Amino acid sequence: MSITKESPYTAAITGGGFLFSETNALLPLLQSADRVALLKDEKLNNRLLKINAETSRYRAIMEIARRFDAMPASFWADYQAMNEEDQHVALFFVILKTYKICFDFHINVTMRKWNSISKTLVSDDIDMEFNEVSARDEFVDSWSDKTKRKVAGAYLTILRKVGILDKEDNLHPLSASNFDYYIINGEQWFLEACLLQPYQIENIKKQLA
Repeated sequence: MSITKESPYTAAITGGGFLFSETNALLPLLQSADRVALLKDEKLNNRLLKINAETSRYRAIMEIARRFDAMPASFWADYQAMNEEDQHVALFFVILKTYKICFDFHINVTMRKWNSISKTLVSDDIDMEFNEVSARDEFVDSWSDKTKRKVAGAYLTILRKVGILDKEDNLHPLSASNFDYYIINGEQWFLEACLLQPYQIENIKKQLA
């Protein structure tokens, strides 16, 4: 097992959610040289987020900042130039890059289910992956069942927000007008994570040739 302090996992995803409009609202603050002071002011005065409870507001700020810091500054400049649909997909990309537990769920469970006959995803499927992660990581193994349920629930909610999972637990591929962006930036895996078929990915690559 991993030593706890070296674990690449965090349960912090439960402190946020998809946070699309909130991310867009906070971006100018995060990009500012006065970031610390501006975020502190937002935590106290709720000028942008409109989240009434200060504790909830603080958690949202912390998670958006975590995601912001997980990506290079150039990505966020590119993000701001995207249309809203592409921004939704891009934020999903950020979440997978920021939270290894979500990445593992997606690569090891969701993509596998998509390539199966059923093409559905339920919480029991996530539980099986949790057992795998817990077996090799002491920190995740220490999480309570309640925390694990909350983490799994947060991931499934994000899938629903971005449009990969519908109310009947069926999986669907994502669409974006800028999938070539991820190939150009060496992130072709993300097209597979958006549940695109191999021929679709090849067609996008051909357009870049």
